[in-house]
Amino acid sequence: MAKKTQVPPKSFEEALTELEQILADIEGGEVGLEISLAKFERGMFLISHCRGVLGAAEKQIELLSKSSTGGIDAQPYEEPQD
Repeated sequence: MAKKTQVPPKSFEEALTELEQILADIEGGEVGLEISLAKFERGMFLISHCRGVLGAAEKQIELLSKSSTGGIDAQPYEEPQD
């Protein structure tokens, strides 16, 4: 089966909301197997996306927290290239 290109959500919160809806749909048992599999695939994509967003946020926090003088030293964070 060829993988479809997934469209990332506009925000972290939007991803979480979509994940909650996917979980409710699958757990509700009202959708068929093929739709459940498609929703599962989308859910896995969203989880991966959220992990990436959280990882980037964690790195930004680390950059903001570290300084040679012990204070907060803000530095711009460069997004990793895919």
